[in-house]
Amino acid sequence: MASASETVSAASPARLTDGEVPVVTRFAPSPTGFLHIGGARTALFNWLFARHHGGKALLRIEDTDKARSTQPAIDAIIDGLAWLGLDWDAEPVFQSAQADRHVEVAHALLDAGHAYKCFATPEELEAMRAEQRANKQPMRYDGRWRDRDPSEAPAGAPYVVRLRTPLTGETTIEDRVQGPVTVANAELDDYVLLRGDGSPTYMLAVVVDDHDMGVTHVIRGDDHLNNAFRQLPIYRAMDEIAKATGAPGWPDPVYAHIPLIHGADGAKLSKRHGALGVEAYRDEMGILPETLSNYLLRLGWGFGDRELITREEAVSLFDLAGVGKSPSRFDIKKLQNLNGHYIREADDARLAALVAPRLAALSPQFEAESGLALLERAMPVLKVRAADLDELAGGAGFLFAKRPLSLDEKATTLMTADARSMLARILARFEAENRWTTDSLEASLKAMAEELGVGLGKLAQPLRAALTGQATSPGIFDVLCLLGKDESLGRIRDQAM
Repeated sequence: MASASETVSAASPARLTDGEVPVVTRFAPSPTGFLHIGGARTALFNWLFARHHGGKALLRIEDTDKARSTQPAIDAIIDGLAWLGLDWDAEPVFQSAQADRHVEVAHALLDAGHAYKCFATPEELEAMRAEQRANKQPMRYDGRWRDRDPSEAPAGAPYVVRLRTPLTGETTIEDRVQGPVTVANAELDDYVLLRGDGSPTYMLAVVVDDHDMGVTHVIRGDDHLNNAFRQLPIYRAMDEIAKATGAPGWPDPVYAHIPLIHGADGAKLSKRHGALGVEAYRDEMGILPETLSNYLLRLGWGFGDRELITREEAVSLFDLAGVGKSPSRFDIKKLQNLNGHYIREADDARLAALVAPRLAALSPQFEAESGLALLERAMPVLKVRAADLDELAGGAGFLFAKRPLSLDEKATTLMTADARSMLARILARFEAENRWTTDSLEASLKAMAEELGVGLGKLAQPLRAALTGQATSPGIFDVLCLLGKDESLGRIRDQAM
């Protein structure tokens, strides 16, 4: 362990650098709620960095808070990561299952003098804090049992195990995103490794798990930057113990602390900005996984002016040098616009399968077995106008509506007596059509408009209302062909006079 006055660095030549050993990253969510947007971005950055360097990406579920950790939350996290296309190079590690190992390391630190037993009672600690508050001093443990002999405590008195941290000097971390960050060691306190009941604390468990999993790069939110300075003394102490016993060392990991995500207004991200669980973007907002992945990638990382980046390109291009130091701003409208692009690029059969259950919820008449083929056939014209899967489902509803159609308010307004008269003429003309194609139908309706001396819209507007029950739809000739001749004529006949 470094001496109390030594100035140490987390990126000294003896420490890990890219390429020195195979890169291993980890994503370590706590299953106390959904996989939020910030966590999803952290997972993506870890995954991409590992893939870029040909290393391993691991998943650890930090479930030591049994009162708040739930199986549904664990399932939602794993499901959300899989939906984003993030796979892992080993089965997930559950932190709670490693508790015995955490305790083992704490006792190794205790035996080597890098940790000590603290017998301070809760009342004594509260009095200490009260005094610090009154004197406007930093709230930290004062080391009252640091140099005392445990024999001074009453027999059988409960105790916690605290880490013996450096008292003077400073520690510098060469963070791969934030740059060099220095903290005076005096700002740290001798924090608890083992609680009074013998259970390990988060700070200890994280270090032990990262070491045992072979993690070389800790990439996480910058709200954990202070934790790095508290965790490094454990690495240093265990590295000293390892060298003394000839065991494998405990090298410092490379740290990269990513700025947090803010709302479009610059305020801390909250639900009003779109800080929802990944499942909400998928299930409630109809966002495609490639959309969210692309958006999260560009939310804090950049490669020139490129906005659209495929997963394969991201693996090739991603590195920590492209991560900015300032918080990113989450813009839900930009996400939705990007989703429109990916919907237009998506495979029609895949879109139809995604839209089918949404359409079934909107239109009881829709039957997946018989309607899926029509839905797929309609995708090229439907997806041009849609920004999300719900809009696709809403836009496809007219295809499966039962006659007579119920017209919405705007369509009803269009259906004047003059319009119904026009529909009767269109009906007669279309009944005589032998070729039911977009080209022939367009040519026929344009010729009719010229014969009547009216604009094409004069005919197309009531025709659209009759065919779809709406004032807006895909191109009217595409609608006619998708519905087919018999259904189209029947719908026109229902509204004509």
